[in-house]
Amino acid sequence: MKIKLFKKEKKFRKASLHLNPLLFWKLAILLILTVGVFASVFGYNLFKQINKEVVVSVSEDSSKVETVDPERISKVLDNFSLREKKSASILNSVVPVVDPSL
Repeated sequence: MKIKLFKKEKKFRKASLHLNPLLFWKLAILLILTVGVFASVFGYNLFKQINKEVVVSVSEDSSKVETVDPERISKVLDNFSLREKKSASILNSVVPVVDPSL
Protein backbone atom coordinates (compact mmCIF):
# COMPACT_ATOMS: atom_id res chain seq x y z
CA MET A 1 0.00 0.00 0.00
CA LYS A 2 1.38 3.42 -1.05
CA ILE A 3 0.90 6.54 1.00
CA LYS A 4 0.37 9.70 -1.08
CA LEU A 5 1.14 12.71 1.02
CA PHE A 6 1.55 15.30 -1.74
CA LYS A 7 -0.57 15.55 -4.80
CA LYS A 8 1.21 16.86 -7.90
CA GLU A 9 -0.74 19.24 -10.09
CA LYS A 10 -0.03 18.91 -13.76
CA LYS A 11 -2.37 21.66 -14.96
CA PHE A 12 -2.11 25.12 -13.48
CA ARG A 13 -5.04 27.40 -14.16
CA LYS A 14 -5.28 31.10 -13.58
CA ALA A 15 -7.87 32.48 -11.23
CA SER A 16 -11.16 33.30 -12.89
CA LEU A 17 -11.15 36.88 -11.58
CA HIS A 18 -8.53 38.25 -13.98
CA LEU A 19 -9.37 40.82 -16.64
CA ASN A 20 -8.99 40.11 -20.32
CA PRO A 21 -6.46 42.64 -21.69
CA LEU A 22 -7.19 41.66 -25.28
CA LEU A 23 -10.75 42.91 -24.90
CA PHE A 24 -9.56 46.30 -23.61
CA TRP A 25 -7.10 46.68 -26.49
CA LYS A 26 -9.89 45.94 -28.96
CA LEU A 27 -12.12 48.51 -27.27
CA ALA A 28 -9.33 51.11 -27.33
CA ILE A 29 -8.69 50.57 -31.04
CA LEU A 30 -12.41 50.73 -31.78
CA LEU A 31 -12.73 53.97 -29.81
CA ILE A 32 -9.77 55.54 -31.63
CA LEU A 33 -11.15 54.55 -35.03
CA THR A 34 -14.62 55.93 -34.27
CA VAL A 35 -13.17 59.22 -33.01
CA GLY A 36 -11.06 59.43 -36.18
CA VAL A 37 -14.06 58.80 -38.43
CA PHE A 38 -16.18 61.39 -36.60
CA ALA A 39 -13.34 63.94 -36.74
CA SER A 40 -12.92 63.36 -40.48
CA VAL A 41 -16.64 63.77 -41.15
CA PHE A 42 -16.81 66.90 -38.98
CA GLY A 43 -13.76 68.40 -40.71
CA TYR A 44 -15.19 67.67 -44.17
CA ASN A 45 -18.55 69.25 -43.27
CA LEU A 46 -16.82 72.29 -41.77
CA PHE A 47 -14.70 72.66 -44.91
CA LYS A 48 -17.79 72.49 -47.13
CA GLN A 49 -19.59 75.06 -44.97
CA ILE A 50 -16.66 77.49 -45.02
CA ASN A 51 -16.15 76.95 -48.74
CA LYS A 52 -19.76 78.05 -49.46
CA GLU A 53 -19.45 81.40 -47.64
CA VAL A 54 -19.08 84.61 -49.64
CA VAL A 55 -15.64 86.19 -49.72
CA VAL A 56 -15.68 89.77 -48.44
CA SER A 57 -14.49 92.23 -51.07
CA VAL A 58 -11.89 94.85 -50.28
CA SER A 59 -13.34 98.34 -49.95
CA GLU A 60 -11.64 101.41 -51.35
CA ASP A 61 -11.35 103.02 -47.92
CA SER A 62 -8.81 100.46 -46.77
CA SER A 63 -6.43 101.41 -49.58
CA LYS A 64 -5.42 104.57 -47.71
CA VAL A 65 -1.96 104.53 -46.25
CA GLU A 66 -1.90 105.38 -42.57
CA THR A 67 0.74 107.87 -41.57
CA VAL A 68 2.70 107.71 -38.35
CA ASP A 69 3.14 110.77 -36.19
CA PRO A 70 6.82 111.87 -36.24
CA GLU A 71 6.60 112.97 -32.60
CA ARG A 72 5.77 109.42 -31.53
CA ILE A 73 8.74 108.09 -33.48
CA SER A 74 11.06 110.62 -31.84
CA LYS A 75 9.73 109.67 -28.37
CA VAL A 76 10.43 106.00 -29.05
CA LEU A 77 13.93 106.78 -30.33
CA ASP A 78 14.62 108.91 -27.24
CA ASN A 79 13.46 106.04 -25.04
CA PHE A 80 15.87 103.65 -26.79
CA SER A 81 18.76 106.09 -26.47
CA LEU A 82 18.08 106.46 -22.72
CA ARG A 83 18.08 102.69 -22.32
CA GLU A 84 21.33 102.45 -24.25
CA LYS A 85 22.94 105.03 -21.95
CA LYS A 86 21.71 103.18 -18.85
CA SER A 87 23.07 99.88 -20.18
CA ALA A 88 26.44 101.44 -20.96
CA SER A 89 26.66 103.00 -17.49
CA ILE A 90 25.84 99.65 -15.86
CA LEU A 91 28.47 97.84 -17.94
CA ASN A 92 31.14 100.48 -17.25
CA SER A 93 30.52 100.76 -13.52
CA VAL A 94 33.08 99.23 -11.17
CA VAL A 95 31.89 96.21 -9.25
CA PRO A 96 32.81 96.34 -5.56
CA VAL A 97 35.01 93.46 -4.45
CA VAL A 98 33.36 91.33 -1.82
CA ASP A 99 35.68 89.72 0.70
CA PRO A 100 34.39 86.20 1.43
CA SER A 101 36.43 85.95 4.63
CA LEU A 102 34.30 88.54 6.42
